[in-house]
Amino acid sequence: MTTREEYVLNFIQEDEVLREVRRKIVERDMPSISVAPELGKLLTLLVKTQGATSILEIGALGGYSGICLARGLQRGGKLVSLELNETFAEFARSNLVAAGLGDKVEYRVGPAAESLEQLEREGAKFDLFFIDADKPNYPTYLDYALRLANPGALIVADNVLLGDRVLDPDNPHPSPSAMREFNRRLQTDPRLEATLLPVHDGFAIARVTA
Repeated sequence: MTTREEYVLNFIQEDEVLREVRRKIVERDMPSISVAPELGKLLTLLVKTQGATSILEIGALGGYSGICLARGLQRGGKLVSLELNETFAEFARSNLVAAGLGDKVEYRVGPAAESLEQLEREGAKFDLFFIDADKPNYPTYLDYALRLANPGALIVADNVLLGDRVLDPDNPHPSPSAMREFNRRLQTDPRLEATLLPVHDGFAIARVTA
């Protein structure tokens, strides 16, 4: 009998380009923490539905989510991807180039908060944000996303349940503490309307209303 995962993967039909990215990530002994195929497809659909021409990705890893995001961009659109690790950024770039999307992406290497500060100084604005990076800094990334957002922008974040560690309010570790604060703000900030999907490690989608 077909399992639920097999059924979903057959429905999504992850293509060879994305499968190759996953394979090369394992081959290079990099963390196998790319978004799930169905969430990657959701990213593409969100970008297309949004009509986005400018995307900010925080956390590139091997470029899997970058490919999914860039595939949804409007003609002439641009993805700016922030990555701490220069080796990861170059690897991600090579995968975007192999996918025929190299002209749509700009990588900025270094601490994301510094890159975000620079983008703010440049007056950059974005239609969609995808946050999938170091968990203790999620609230900081949300601060910047709100300042860099075009009206009606979407803010999407992965791992917001953090292995269900956010469920324990007494867990003092910086990651679940920061994620609880991030989720609280998504729920209560009057500038946002948001939902949280209990799939995989938790996937949040928020729209900037003001």
